[in-house]
Amino acid sequence: MQWTGLNDLREKYLSFFESKNHTRMASASLVPQGDKSLLLINSGMAPLKKFFLGQATPPNKRVTTCQKCIRTPDIESVGKTARHGTYFEMLGNFSFGDYFKTEAIEWAWEFLTKTLGIPAEKLWITIFESDDEAEQIWENHIGIPHDRIIRLGKKDNFWEHGSGPCGPCSEIHFDRGEAYGPFESFEQASDCDRVIEIWNLVFSQFDSDGEGHYAEMKNKNIDTGMGLERLACVMQGVDNIFEVDTVQNIMKHISSIAGIEYKKDAKKDVSLRVITDHIRSTTFMVGDGILPSNEGRGYVLRRLLRRAARHGRLLGVKRPFLTEVCDTVINENANAYPELAEKRDYIKKIIGVEEEAFAKTIDKGTELLNQFTEKLAAEGGKVLSGDDAFKLSDTYGFPIDLTEEICEEKGYTVDRDRFTELAKEQRARAKADHAAKAGSSWADNSIKVDAPATIFTGYTDFEAEDAEIQAIYKDGSEVETAVEGDNVVIVLDVTPFYAESGGQVGDTGMILNGANIASVDDTIKSEGHFLHIATIEQGSLSKGDKVIAQIEKERRMAVMRNHTTAHLLQHALRQVLGDHVHQAGQLVNDKACRFDFNHFSAMTDEEIAKVEEIVNAEIMAAFPVTMEEMPIEEARKLGAMALFGEKYGNTVRVVTAHNSIEFCGGTHISNTSQIGLFKIVSESSVAAGVRRIEAVTGLNVIGLLNDFKNTIIKSAKALKLANITELSEKCAAVAAESKEKDKKIESLTQQIANSKTAALFDNAKEIGGIKIVSARMDGTAPDALRKLGDSVKDKEEAIIALFAGTLGEKGTFYCVCTKEAVAKGANAGKIVREIAAITGGKGGGKPDGAMAGAGDIAKIDAAFAKFEDVVADAVK
Repeated sequence: MQWTGLNDLREKYLSFFESKNHTRMASASLVPQGDKSLLLINSGMAPLKKFFLGQATPPNKRVTTCQKCIRTPDIESVGKTARHGTYFEMLGNFSFGDYFKTEAIEWAWEFLTKTLGIPAEKLWITIFESDDEAEQIWENHIGIPHDRIIRLGKKDNFWEHGSGPCGPCSEIHFDRGEAYGPFESFEQASDCDRVIEIWNLVFSQFDSDGEGHYAEMKNKNIDTGMGLERLACVMQGVDNIFEVDTVQNIMKHISSIAGIEYKKDAKKDVSLRVITDHIRSTTFMVGDGILPSNEGRGYVLRRLLRRAARHGRLLGVKRPFLTEVCDTVINENANAYPELAEKRDYIKKIIGVEEEAFAKTIDKGTELLNQFTEKLAAEGGKVLSGDDAFKLSDTYGFPIDLTEEICEEKGYTVDRDRFTELAKEQRARAKADHAAKAGSSWADNSIKVDAPATIFTGYTDFEAEDAEIQAIYKDGSEVETAVEGDNVVIVLDVTPFYAESGGQVGDTGMILNGANIASVDDTIKSEGHFLHIATIEQGSLSKGDKVIAQIEKERRMAVMRNHTTAHLLQHALRQVLGDHVHQAGQLVNDKACRFDFNHFSAMTDEEIAKVEEIVNAEIMAAFPVTMEEMPIEEARKLGAMALFGEKYGNTVRVVTAHNSIEFCGGTHISNTSQIGLFKIVSESSVAAGVRRIEAVTGLNVIGLLNDFKNTIIKSAKALKLANITELSEKCAAVAAESKEKDKKIESLTQQIANSKTAALFDNAKEIGGIKIVSARMDGTAPDALRKLGDSVKDKEEAIIALFAGTLGEKGTFYCVCTKEAVAKGANAGKIVREIAAITGGKGGGKPDGAMAGAGDIAKIDAAFAKFEDVVADAVK
């Protein structure tokens, strides 16, 4: 058994099964494609479920993969132990109705003992308690001694998940030797981690009804899984995944940054393991197009990033550092996952922005949490209230899991039930109108069509003259005939209608059979079938009818112009802003092109103008637009851009428009000149690190220009100008005049306020040697109140002044305390907070000056009535 690096192990495994006529498939994205049951890919077989369930045809009945996986149920344990992790790679070989137990067992044994040279005497076998067939193969065919084959029950050696395919397992275990403890029995050796499982062979041979009945399947399958990192532990003779070569190199980089050494301080080792694991996970997640957010897989990413950043601080690293470590993760994995190197700048940018944003959050949140725990300690409490935890989360963006983790370190728990209750109430308020929005009755694609997949001809044709109706659905149920007025879904054997996909809207048009007419309002796709959402406008249509399927040509042409424009736009954005720009979403319809992209600041006017210039130059150059299917590797060599997180087959469709080369299944024009014109209407923020451009093309640009012209003409008329060319000068003059008037009004208001203030001191009361004055000034803005208060703040006497101003429906309090008043115990922040509370308002500030909002302006006078009492309490 020779020491073998992790990267070499991966290649040896995949090459071995290629030699056994398996097709090597690239790892799927961590983002599940077409599988809503998973948040993230968590096993080697997860992306292949569609093949096991017969929903798709695999490239070969024999397949081998090394699949990226993320599992987070034990995230709190990561770092505390040396065996927990969130990111791992799963090696697997799969048979879809081809070979079965004999070959699976034989090849597993050959790979471990012959290819890797693991001594046979170090391996133990477990089987399902009633799987005599597996035992016979291991004992009689492979030659494993009977006493090294262990029978285990359903809990350990039978794989099933509800109803559907399931079956017994056979696991291969490795004995790590006496250094890990004695071998009194197999169970005892497993408990002390002397014997560890390295490979699980699942024999899917039954179809379970979920109620305890198991029918033998005609086509049996093989699904195996072996953790690459765990196998590397065996081959490298190390204790855990953090000591495997590629992972250890990442940890060494972190240790270098922090100036510490692994295994010298148990507490610091926890942080080293957390950062090492989490930066591996986050690098791969961002590489697959996941962005930090507050829900779903985006929240998983954000949580991992923040946890890593916090543990960096615990190690004394006060600056952002995760992007540096990200480089090492990419370098260690670039051979197997070249896309990481291709997206290096983008991945580092996303991680860097999130880490910097969290640095601001953690300082504020930690300070407040420390105040809460200090108060708990003083009161002898042990549970942080859910209200305090929610305040940290809602007001300061401090994640609840981090609050719990810090509290646990200090010996406290959190009232999670109360926190959850408050969080639910907040979500209910935020989504109050969501439930009222009625979505499309077909949006869930719940219709299951029992017919061959639809043939799409819409890349080249706008009409199918001899299509046949394969099925009609009304109210979710299949019907033979639909009549005038019925809202239906029609399935054809052949269609030119494009189904909504990739951000391109579905086609509209007509389905005709003589005088029988259905208008198609939308087209969507479900498991290979194109669903035409339609209304019978005239006559009737029946299953089996031969019809003409006719899309709305002008609308489709407008959609295609906008789709090709989206490609040109992405290329232009990358030229102007940088290679980190990638599509983060799009919507192309007949009205506009909406394009979301990764960028971290608002575009300048100059950048927007430059992008417009580049796209229009491409349009005017009349470049041909070509669409071609080709092997995916050939497409990659051409430099074709793929969508983040998208799963592609071995053959892809590539759309080329001059220098723009992209994977795309949508419809496009044949020449850039057909776009006509391009104009950006707006550029805005969608989410952290994601910007959105709205643009129009063709005749829609003319419409936009006409709207601009009409606005200019109306504005000129409003200003009584005879010549619109004078509009800009006139607007500047009006603005300057208005600004001058505002200054005069502000000056007069300030003079009036000052005169009122001077009069206040003539009859000022004294409390504890401090003069107190107050005044209400309706129609006064907060800035004017601040100036008024600041004029009092500079006086040498001991003075507390409270001013209130109203502007429309809003009210503001401003309290100031002179230096002498502060010396006598006055605090403007506390006073204004207590006064504002009487009106239902909030606020606060420094001891010498503080502002607060008034809740109910009708209660301002009542608040003033309490001013003297509040001051008296404050300066006792």
